[in-house]
Parts: sequence; structure tokens; C-alpha cells
Amino acid sequence: MDVRQRLALNLRRLRQARGLGQEKFALEHGFDRTYISGIERGVRNPTILVLERLAIALEVPVEELLKAPPERA
Repeated sequence: MDVRQRLALNLRRLRQARGLGQEKFALEHGFDRTYISGIERGVRNPTILVLERLAIALEVPVEELLKAPPERA
């Protein structure tokens, strides 16, 4: 799994755990919904500054966005 796929899975998981849809998350934190969608589909390659903004918005350390997701049981 490449880093964009890990980011996609982690961003979606963390956003959904907070009960936020893409549009609400994007609006509340100054992103375009299509940009968030692109990251979650693994087709966007966000900068390190965007990763930091996402981590702040989700109240997690940046490394949480990049770590390998837990193995499925």
C-alpha cells in the first residue's frame, strides 16, 4: 500500500469517526470538498502543509494520517 492509499484510508476513517461528511469537514476547515474527495480516493498528492492542516482539523498528530491502518480481522 503506498502512502497516498494510507492517507486516503486514515483521513476517511478519522473524518467518519467524528461523524463528518466530506462537505461539512471541508467547509468547517477551509478545504474544497472535491479536494478532500481526491485525497480520500488517493488521486491527490497533498503537500506537507496540507497534511498539517488536516491533522489539526482532525486533532491528531500528522503521523496518524500516514501510519499503516490496522489489519482487518
